[in-house]
Amino acid sequence: MDYARVLSVNVGEPRPIEASVGVTGIDKRPASGPVPVTVPGPSRSGLAGDAICDVANHGGPDQAVYAYAREDLDTWAAELGRELPAGVFGENLTTSGVDTTGALIGERWLVGTTLLEVSCPRIPCRTFAVWLEQERWQHTFTQRALPGAYLRVLTPGAITAGDSIDIVHRPDHNVTIGVVFRALTLEPELLPRLVDIDALSGKFRDRARKRVNA
Repeated sequence: MDYARVLSVNVGEPRPIEASVGVTGIDKRPASGPVPVTVPGPSRSGLAGDAICDVANHGGPDQAVYAYAREDLDTWAAELGRELPAGVFGENLTTSGVDTTGALIGERWLVGTTLLEVSCPRIPCRTFAVWLEQERWQHTFTQRALPGAYLRVLTPGAITAGDSIDIVHRPDHNVTIGVVFRALTLEPELLPRLVDIDALSGKFRDRARKRVNA
């Protein structure tokens, strides 16, 4: 099967890790059966039963659903020399056949009965590094620039493992998840490309505008 699809739908419960981090919802596990997906309020996940603990960096309408490609997990697994099961990066959707780094901001995915829109990349945080127990993980993840894609919910529905991912709209620009990630991290010369992309998460668009106008 080589069509674009969801391999796993993952949700997490709060759990304590290193004391400096406290409680986190990054440990996401595959759910059985359909998972309802809605437009979340601030600091909440779009998936039913999925915990958001780091409310400063995760959750809310522009970060309702986090998708990461199985192909990219396999790249990391080879590099790190360890198995990386679905959900280990804190992703809600482990996908196959979709280039999440190459997804355009504002691109729309019909997944199950849910319509999603690509909104911004994941920026690595300390919790991510502590969870994976990898030294300099934030640096390593940033250098590789395979961030995965956050999506907002345009039409609530439900998603089940095995659902196809149909790209039903691609906007008329070339600003991808990868471009936004590199602009915000290693390549600030790309920042001017972000300021007029309306579908980009507001906090990242505002950050780009401030840095361009500084």
